[in-house]
Amino acid sequence: MQAVILAAGYGTRLRPYTDFRPKPLFPVLNQPLLHRLLGQARACDCAPVVVNCHHLAEQVEAALAPWPETLLQREPAILGTGGSLRLALDRLDNDPLLVMNGDLYHEIDLEQVYHRHLLSKNDVTLALHDHPRFNTVGIEGDRVRSFGAAAAELLAFTGIQVVDPEVIELIPSNRFHHIIDLYRELALAGRIGFCRVDGARWRDIGTPADYLDLHRELLAKQTGWLVDPSARIGNNAVFEGWGCVGADAVIGQGARLLDSVVWDGAEVAAGSVLTGRIVTGRPEIDAAFGPASQGRP
Repeated sequence: MQAVILAAGYGTRLRPYTDFRPKPLFPVLNQPLLHRLLGQARACDCAPVVVNCHHLAEQVEAALAPWPETLLQREPAILGTGGSLRLALDRLDNDPLLVMNGDLYHEIDLEQVYHRHLLSKNDVTLALHDHPRFNTVGIEGDRVRSFGAAAAELLAFTGIQVVDPEVIELIPSNRFHHIIDLYRELALAGRIGFCRVDGARWRDIGTPADYLDLHRELLAKQTGWLVDPSARIGNNAVFEGWGCVGADAVIGQGARLLDSVVWDGAEVAAGSVLTGRIVTGRPEIDAAFGPASQGRP
């Protein structure tokens, strides 16, 4: 199995956080999303694995240092999902290609999706599930028939797919291309199938509220707070509800944190009260954004 992880986008709905950290490097449970996806690909013996990048590309490149077997595809201009896959094709073999969006948290069985593709002999197989907020893919029987159009049954695309290289060869090279435009044509011809992955945890972190809600879901019924051993915690600091404190973060004396995520290297001032916050370590961001403001008790 070979794979491409798409990590080049701007993550505009998560601005201003994505102005200085690409969305695939947002930490979830103190681990960058991209590292989690690479671990899932490695567990399936994917090789090669290509990661593309454009926005804040130097950060993505640095994040791949612990994964020397991964191939970096640095794109001087945004090529879109289709254009990126077309560029990657020259570095891949002739087997079907597993493609994952680089900004997803999921627990989907990737081998199941891949093997479903092989058995079905589809040109493209999309991993779909029933998620009303994102249900836009029209299906009929075992075929995908439409994208964004009215249909008798709609499902949501997870951002995970398996594509035959012959399909990618249809994409014009060295130019921007949104692969959904090609998929609309293929769907009309009955050439796209799907694998349902209902029941597997999947979350889009498209907004700050989504990002925090994912942590709530993962932590509220488990550890409550996940604190990196290298973090420095001041006397009488109080942690309530759920949350994460990243590597080398500093929590000041007497600070009180509820339902918040503190990124690696960030600092929470002594005596601060934070509720429902993403603490990035950027003062201009941390002071201005978040569901609640920082203040003194």
